[in-house]
Amino acid sequence: MSVTQSAIDEIKAMIIRGELGAGDRLPKEADLAARLGLSRNSLREAVRALTLAGILEARQGDGTYVTSLEPRMLLEPLTFMADFHADRTLLHVLEVRRILEASVAALAAQYITDEELAELRAVVDEMDACETVEAFVANDLRFHRIIGAASRNPILASVLESFSTPLSRTRVWRGVTQANAIDQTKAQHEALYDALAHRRPDVARAMATAHIAGVESWLENALDRVAANGS
Repeated sequence: MSVTQSAIDEIKAMIIRGELGAGDRLPKEADLAARLGLSRNSLREAVRALTLAGILEARQGDGTYVTSLEPRMLLEPLTFMADFHADRTLLHVLEVRRILEASVAALAAQYITDEELAELRAVVDEMDACETVEAFVANDLRFHRIIGAASRNPILASVLESFSTPLSRTRVWRGVTQANAIDQTKAQHEALYDALAHRRPDVARAMATAHIAGVESWLENALDRVAANGS
């Protein structure tokens, strides 16, 4: 379990125990970090993740507050993981995306232009400059959008693009909570770019498959953990 995930669990436990109630303001960052035995950076990541989940609310210039969410609801996996479809629907979405991404990548390896490769290279190079998980996810979406266009199959690319919205928050959550998720994505994007640049459809298909399979594996483990905690 990552340090950030531990921090998330600690804050959730405070709400469940009633130490923090609906509408309460979180203690000052330095005080809360010291109390929980966390670094301030880990605490910030946990707060961002819980804000994304709707459990906390950041008010500009006024601090971070617990929402009106009832503490008991945090124990229900279908509530806490609502946007992840804890009934595992999202795993089916990722399965479809894995199949489509593999086909798109194989086609792109055949048809991608030098101009598109240059654009893709620029997006890959910009990954290191992303200062937030949200910025990194936006970069990730651009990367896959370019490959979709390069497939020269607008229908296939359009269908794949339709999965971007329901999966974008999942990508952010993974980037915040999974240790090394961003580094893994960078390495996978580099490998996929190389396969496209060398016009290797078979390798591109394999790299795209492995890339999405890693997300599937993470999500399945996350859902299993939530189900176990809620049982």
